[in-house]
Amino acid sequence: MKIKLTKKMILSIVIIVVALCIGGYAGFKYLYPRSNNRPKSVPTLYLHGWGASGRSTNSMISYAEKHEHAKKVLTAVVSKKGNVKLFGKWRQREKKPLVQIVFRGNKVNNYETTSKWLKNLVVLLKERFQIKSFNVVAHSMGNLTLVYYELNYGKNKELPQLRKEVDIAGHFNGIIGIDDKANRNKLLKNGKPEFLNKYYRYLLAHRENFPKNQVDVLNIFGNLENGSNSDGDVTRVSARSLKYLLRGRYKTYQEIEIRGPHAQHSKLHENNQVNKIVGDFLWGQEKS
Repeated sequence: MKIKLTKKMILSIVIIVVALCIGGYAGFKYLYPRSNNRPKSVPTLYLHGWGASGRSTNSMISYAEKHEHAKKVLTAVVSKKGNVKLFGKWRQREKKPLVQIVFRGNKVNNYETTSKWLKNLVVLLKERFQIKSFNVVAHSMGNLTLVYYELNYGKNKELPQLRKEVDIAGHFNGIIGIDDKANRNKLLKNGKPEFLNKYYRYLLAHRENFPKNQVDVLNIFGNLENGSNSDGDVTRVSARSLKYLLRGRYKTYQEIEIRGPHAQHSKLHENNQVNKIVGDFLWGQEKS
């Protein structure tokens, strides 16, 4: 039996289909509102060092939560293939959201690779939460990952832009026992290190890719005051080589030396003096 559709019936069917489509879309928007996932605040990402894990940044994050009213909203676990999984919940109301990064390949010292991993995370945060900018707190190896990221991707305006970076115990120009020795190197009058390792030479060759007049930099390094002029792993000269590298590129630059036994390389991320300095740098203006 065939049913002959009249023009009136066809028009009614079209109206019903359109109404169902509109209703379905509205329901989807109600259940999954895109705007509710768009934080108005700037997230701060925590990058750990070589051989470390999230435990090495736990103390800094806990201090920020207790004293700076910040909130850890996500843990980002990056696989050895660079795939990123996010754990946690990021509510729009969080004013100082923190993201803890965990690299499963925590002994990879190919910074082209680790900087790509960081990029994968930044892209995912843009897609999921529409972030436009971010801050980074890095320790040890994390500093090289961050600098390589900026030199490789920092000028890409399609990506969220770095606003503030905190470098803690950064071996920008050598590590004691690997490619540096205590008291071997020195800074010349113009701030340039006398000896340059292969990583630093590469960074110098690509320094113009660092976004100009955009990033506020805080460089924190240790001095055990035991004659080595180092934190036990990184010399003052290696850490301070960052300033010459980024000369004319940064928006602002500060150096702070931590002295004494608590300035040891791994203790710098467990040091409340450092935590307070970091908090003042990242959120000081919001307190006043």
